[in-house]
Amino acid sequence: MADGVRVRFAPSPTGEPHVGNIRTALFNWLFARHAGGAFVLRIEDTDQERKVEGALESILESLRWLGLDWDEGPENGKGGAYGPYFQSERLGLYRETVDALLSAGDAYQCFCSPERLDAMRKEQQRNQQPPGYDRHCLSHMTAGERDRRAAAEAHVVRFRIPRESGAVVVDDFIRGDVPYDPALLDDFVILKSDGFPTYHLANVVDDHHMRITHVMRAEEWLPSTPRHLLLYRALGWTPPVFVHLPMILGPDRAKLSKRHGATSTLAYRDEGYLPEALTNFMALLGWSLDDHTEIFSREELVECFDLERVGKAGAIFNVEKLTWMNGLYIRQLPAVELAERLLPFLERPEGAGGLPDSVARPIDREYVATLAPLIQERLKRLDEAPDLLSFFFEGMASPTGEALVPKGVAPQRSAAALAAAADRLNGIASWREDALEAALRPMAEELDLKTGQFFSAVRAAVTGRSVSPPLFATMAALGRERCMQALHKAVETLEKHADGVSHA
Repeated sequence: MADGVRVRFAPSPTGEPHVGNIRTALFNWLFARHAGGAFVLRIEDTDQERKVEGALESILESLRWLGLDWDEGPENGKGGAYGPYFQSERLGLYRETVDALLSAGDAYQCFCSPERLDAMRKEQQRNQQPPGYDRHCLSHMTAGERDRRAAAEAHVVRFRIPRESGAVVVDDFIRGDVPYDPALLDDFVILKSDGFPTYHLANVVDDHHMRITHVMRAEEWLPSTPRHLLLYRALGWTPPVFVHLPMILGPDRAKLSKRHGATSTLAYRDEGYLPEALTNFMALLGWSLDDHTEIFSREELVECFDLERVGKAGAIFNVEKLTWMNGLYIRQLPAVELAERLLPFLERPEGAGGLPDSVARPIDREYVATLAPLIQERLKRLDEAPDLLSFFFEGMASPTGEALVPKGVAPQRSAAALAAAADRLNGIASWREDALEAALRPMAEELDLKTGQFFSAVRAAVTGRSVSPPLFATMAALGRERCMQALHKAVETLEKHADGVSHA
């Protein structure tokens, strides 16, 4: 076994990486960084039929977005001493291993057709027998016959389970000893007819040759581990430490699925979650420092993470808690940095949730930096920003007469109040937030209006909305000319349509 910790994340490019996959990557990365070890990225691309175009790029993009850098692996310019890191480029090594198992009598060729295997399974079901291969090719042919047929016929290679041996005990770091009866294991396929290995063989071979010290993977792989241990035993290799991580569950305690919300890691990015918030949240899916600490910087996670604090019970993925945590991280960002993170969401096409297509791109970065603090306290996700900020970019508001009349106020009084506000503002020297508030706040009492009524009318006039960021900061950002024009236009609208405006 190698000196020092060596762990691996070994995804298959068969679809978008979801939070379960990436939580596994995160735990491996944190453990490696905490121990000063190596984090290896290996691509399990031996299932050629299930490969999905673009899946590999999504995996690498997810890791990079979350800052989970790998020490060895593909496409990072580092390579490593134990490559190649695509399993499809390691077929010769798997073939050598299979040949060694065949020579030792620990594996055999199987020529059973899919039709025969299907009939066998149906017969087992009718007889209420445990499912599994019936060893037809082992018991009805000699090794020589199998070798002769293998040279001319398509076939798979199966590992021969030593059923006469005692229980296979998985020594799992989290769950302790988990015994399995080898008599209940069937002779599983280790090499497919296309020459590619199955998951079971490829993982054992690669983990051994890449000198992996700890295999940290999802709990669902625990039942496969006795097969892997038998392969290690047959090959005379020392197995790594196995760490099977707790399942991730939805709030209803069912296995996490799409009905619990987006599960693709990149979908969370596109919805406006920060990578540091998602990292913090995922770290708590099965691990905890204590019973109260929830917010960790990346450096604190690396410092505190250890396997002793990983639990057995399933971890609840609560999107509401993730959103709360994301809002917390957003509020901690400096305004300039928040603006930089908002820009991609603002510049999206309108149909993808960005600002209206009529707004020129690129968006002015400095202007966004002045606007970011206005919505920072309200933001929970970055994709909410275009809706909150769109009126700053759309030109002067054109509210209806009804929108300009607060409840309980006659249209004529609302028009007079807005006209008085315009007169008052016309005389102020500085168009700053504090000066605007000093000028307008006393006016509600002067006009015999409730503060909420007066401010509601002013807000509707200058923004066209009933809800906006803080009024005076918003007016300061919109500027004197636009606000004054909007107030005068609102007065004209009310005077023109006063007779038809309801003020019930």
